[in-house]
Amino acid sequence: MKKRVGILTAGGDCPGLNATIRGVAKALYVRMGDNVEIIGILNGYHGLINGDYKKMEPDDFRGLLTLGGTILGTKRTPFKMMQVIEEDKIDKVAAMKKTYKDLKLDCLLCLGGNGTHKTANLLSQEGLNIIGLPKTIDNDIYGTDVTFGFHTAVDIATDVIDRIHTTAGSHSRVMCIEIMGNKAGWLTLYAGIAGGADIILLPELPYDIDRVCAAVERRAKNGSNFSIIAVAEGALNAEEARMKRKEWTAKRAEAGFGATATNRIAAAVQKKTGMETRVCIPGHMQRGGTPCAYDRVLSTQFGSHAAKLVEAERYGVTVAMVNGRVIENRLEDVAGKSRNIPESCDLLTVARRMGISLG
Repeated sequence: MKKRVGILTAGGDCPGLNATIRGVAKALYVRMGDNVEIIGILNGYHGLINGDYKKMEPDDFRGLLTLGGTILGTKRTPFKMMQVIEEDKIDKVAAMKKTYKDLKLDCLLCLGGNGTHKTANLLSQEGLNIIGLPKTIDNDIYGTDVTFGFHTAVDIATDVIDRIHTTAGSHSRVMCIEIMGNKAGWLTLYAGIAGGADIILLPELPYDIDRVCAAVERRAKNGSNFSIIAVAEGALNAEEARMKRKEWTAKRAEAGFGATATNRIAAAVQKKTGMETRVCIPGHMQRGGTPCAYDRVLSTQFGSHAAKLVEAERYGVTVAMVNGRVIENRLEDVAGKSRNIPESCDLLTVARRMGISLG
């Protein structure tokens, strides 16, 4: 009997989404031949709610291994709004279930990050056959050692830091580089170490601006005419860490430094140290472009494992990499949990041993 398999990509885009879609499709065609039909749901859960889809053919999956972004499109549909009926009067959960049933899907594969996995788990609890695939440049999905997209973003952020070194040295400046990562600092930690940053500021470790400035002054005293500060966009100082989000965001807005800490850190460093300081924000470039070799392999591993789960009718799970092995976790065990940098993380120890200040 022919299986009808839906695939969607939700949340932010990242390198490796298309490679994972390709991995799923190619493995399904190899394993099941003409006994499988793939339906692409367009623009994530928004498409599932509104019934936007495309019947896919084998040729649609050619040339995807190196292609960034997602051929299915994506939109953010926050989990907290999934069970809220808004002005359009649409019951989103009921609409998603209806589209699933109207398409006569046997299962739905949901590629995305933490929010995507929470909605995937919700749909699984509503009785749909769901398989998750962990995507995010933040590498913060609980239950997996790595997510596809992360290593490509590390390469891009590292390249930014590499290039900033020459400008910082030429102009005797302190350069604050804002790296993506709102709640988890994995990307900043990896890229900061790989790029030779002197100071790394992470959401998990509230910083003290006096310590940051002391590290800059210490380098200057030792003969270094510049410093590189890698700042996770979600970095907080010790005072903010004791506040609620609404409180510190309002305080930042009042001071005119915007939503992230980077501009305020730069201003404080320049004022306290007297060194010329500049901010660099690579932003969405970290999510764009072709996936690196590591992510191409990982995406293919994850996609082929998901195809095996489809054939075995093993649902309510999400694919993961643990200790070098591709496995699956139950959605209900990982949804709603984040993988943040623990204080015992080996890389934090490495950073400290290398003389990197963590603020």
